[in-house]
Amino acid sequence: MLLSSLSAVSHVCPILFEAKILMSRRRKKSGDLSSLADELCREDGSDPREFHAKPWNAPKQATRKGRQLCAQVREALHSTLLGCADELLQGASVLSVEPAPHTGRLLVIVSAGEADRAALEAALIRAAGFLRGEVASAICRRHAPELVFDVL
Repeated sequence: MLLSSLSAVSHVCPILFEAKILMSRRRKKSGDLSSLADELCREDGSDPREFHAKPWNAPKQATRKGRQLCAQVREALHSTLLGCADELLQGASVLSVEPAPHTGRLLVIVSAGEADRAALEAALIRAAGFLRGEVASAICRRHAPELVFDVL
Protein backbone atom coordinates (compact mmCIF):
# COMPACT_ATOMS: atom_id res chain seq x y z
CA MET A 1 0.00 0.00 0.00
CA LEU A 2 2.75 2.41 0.93
CA LEU A 3 4.76 1.58 -2.20
CA SER A 4 1.82 2.16 -4.43
CA SER A 5 1.14 5.55 -2.81
CA LEU A 6 4.84 6.52 -3.24
CA SER A 7 4.79 5.59 -6.89
CA ALA A 8 1.57 7.54 -7.33
CA VAL A 9 3.16 10.59 -5.73
CA SER A 10 6.27 10.23 -7.91
CA HIS A 11 4.10 10.42 -11.02
CA VAL A 12 2.22 13.45 -9.74
CA CYS A 13 5.21 15.34 -8.28
CA PRO A 14 8.41 14.14 -9.98
CA ILE A 15 10.51 17.02 -8.56
CA LEU A 16 10.57 15.48 -5.09
CA PHE A 17 12.19 12.28 -6.31
CA GLU A 18 14.73 13.74 -8.77
CA ALA A 19 17.21 14.79 -6.10
CA LYS A 20 18.43 11.40 -4.90
CA ILE A 21 21.99 12.40 -3.99
CA LEU A 22 23.51 10.26 -1.32
CA MET A 23 25.39 12.07 1.41
CA SER A 24 29.02 11.07 1.69
CA ARG A 25 30.92 10.91 4.95
CA ARG A 26 34.11 12.04 3.25
CA ARG A 27 34.94 15.69 3.38
CA LYS A 28 35.15 17.51 0.11
CA LYS A 29 38.25 19.40 -0.83
CA SER A 30 38.05 23.11 -0.11
CA GLY A 31 39.12 23.90 -3.68
CA ASP A 32 36.02 22.25 -5.14
CA LEU A 33 33.41 24.96 -4.61
CA SER A 34 31.50 24.42 -7.83
CA SER A 35 29.17 21.88 -6.24
CA LEU A 36 28.25 24.32 -3.46
CA ALA A 37 27.22 27.30 -5.57
CA ASP A 38 25.45 27.82 -8.84
CA GLU A 39 27.96 30.49 -9.88
CA LEU A 40 31.22 31.28 -8.11
CA CYS A 41 31.46 34.80 -6.75
CA ARG A 42 34.28 36.68 -5.09
CA GLU A 43 32.89 35.86 -1.62
CA ASP A 44 32.93 32.10 -2.22
CA GLY A 45 35.76 30.49 -0.29
CA SER A 46 36.49 33.60 1.75
CA ASP A 47 36.85 33.69 5.51
CA PRO A 48 33.47 34.46 7.15
CA ARG A 49 35.26 36.37 9.91
CA GLU A 50 36.38 38.90 7.31
CA PHE A 51 32.89 39.11 5.82
CA HIS A 52 31.26 39.71 9.22
CA ALA A 53 33.99 42.02 10.55
CA LYS A 54 32.62 45.04 12.31
CA PRO A 55 33.67 48.47 11.04
CA TRP A 56 34.53 49.65 14.57
CA ASN A 57 37.22 46.94 14.86
CA ALA A 58 39.16 48.33 11.90
CA PRO A 59 41.99 50.80 12.47
CA LYS A 60 40.72 54.34 12.20
CA GLN A 61 42.19 57.05 10.05
CA ALA A 62 43.33 60.24 11.73
CA THR A 63 40.54 62.77 11.84
CA ARG A 64 40.93 66.53 11.79
CA LYS A 65 41.25 66.53 15.59
CA GLY A 66 43.86 63.78 15.45
CA ARG A 67 45.93 65.72 12.91
CA GLN A 68 45.55 68.84 15.03
CA LEU A 69 46.80 66.95 18.09
CA CYS A 70 49.79 65.62 16.15
CA ALA A 71 50.70 69.15 15.03
CA GLN A 72 50.47 70.43 18.63
CA VAL A 73 52.65 67.59 19.90
CA ARG A 74 55.18 68.21 17.13
CA GLU A 75 55.49 71.89 18.06
CA ALA A 76 55.70 71.10 21.79
CA LEU A 77 58.41 68.47 21.24
CA HIS A 78 60.35 70.74 18.90
CA SER A 79 60.53 73.54 21.49
CA THR A 80 61.21 71.09 24.34
CA LEU A 81 64.06 69.36 22.53
CA LEU A 82 65.71 72.72 21.79
CA GLY A 83 65.55 73.63 25.49
CA CYS A 84 66.99 70.34 26.79
CA ALA A 85 70.34 70.24 28.57
CA ASP A 86 71.43 67.11 26.68
CA GLU A 87 73.35 68.05 23.52
CA LEU A 88 72.11 64.95 21.68
CA LEU A 89 68.50 66.00 22.21
CA GLN A 90 69.24 69.61 21.24
CA GLY A 91 70.60 68.45 17.87
CA ALA A 92 67.60 66.24 17.12
CA SER A 93 64.69 67.51 15.07
CA VAL A 94 61.14 66.21 14.97
CA LEU A 95 60.19 65.28 11.40
CA SER A 96 56.61 64.15 11.97
CA VAL A 97 54.13 62.90 14.55
CA GLU A 98 51.53 60.29 13.54
CA PRO A 99 48.85 58.36 15.44
CA ALA A 100 49.96 54.76 15.95
CA PRO A 101 47.30 53.18 15.83
CA HIS A 102 45.18 55.90 17.49
CA THR A 103 45.76 59.22 19.22
CA GLY A 104 46.40 57.53 22.58
CA ARG A 105 49.81 56.49 21.24
CA LEU A 106 51.78 58.73 18.93
CA LEU A 107 54.72 57.76 16.74
CA VAL A 108 57.32 60.52 16.77
CA ILE A 109 59.80 60.35 13.89
CA VAL A 110 63.04 62.10 14.86
CA SER A 111 66.02 62.95 12.69
CA ALA A 112 69.39 62.28 14.30
CA GLY A 113 71.25 64.69 12.05
CA GLU A 114 74.99 64.25 12.61
CA ALA A 115 74.59 62.51 15.99
CA ASP A 116 74.89 58.79 16.60
CA ARG A 117 71.55 57.09 16.05
CA ALA A 118 71.89 54.53 18.88
CA ALA A 119 72.96 57.20 21.36
CA LEU A 120 70.00 59.39 20.38
CA GLU A 121 67.58 56.47 20.82
CA ALA A 122 68.97 55.83 24.30
CA ALA A 123 68.69 59.54 25.19
CA LEU A 124 65.07 59.67 23.97
CA ILE A 125 64.17 56.59 26.02
CA ARG A 126 65.73 58.18 29.13
CA ALA A 127 63.89 61.46 28.53
CA ALA A 128 60.55 59.90 27.46
CA GLY A 129 58.80 60.66 30.77
CA PHE A 130 60.01 64.25 30.80
CA LEU A 131 58.98 64.76 27.16
CA ARG A 132 55.54 63.27 27.79
CA GLY A 133 55.08 65.64 30.74
CA GLU A 134 56.02 68.63 28.60
CA VAL A 135 53.60 67.49 25.90
CA ALA A 136 50.85 67.07 28.51
CA SER A 137 51.32 70.64 29.71
CA ALA A 138 51.26 71.97 26.14
CA ILE A 139 48.06 70.25 24.96
CA CYS A 140 44.57 70.33 26.46
CA ARG A 141 43.59 66.69 26.94
CA ARG A 142 42.55 64.61 29.91
CA HIS A 143 45.22 61.95 29.23
CA ALA A 144 48.65 62.59 27.77
CA PRO A 145 49.37 60.37 24.77
CA GLU A 146 52.11 57.75 24.96
CA LEU A 147 55.10 58.70 22.83
CA VAL A 148 56.92 56.12 20.72
CA PHE A 149 60.11 57.32 19.08
CA ASP A 150 61.59 56.27 15.75
CA VAL A 151 65.02 57.66 14.92
CA LEU A 152 66.05 58.09 11.28
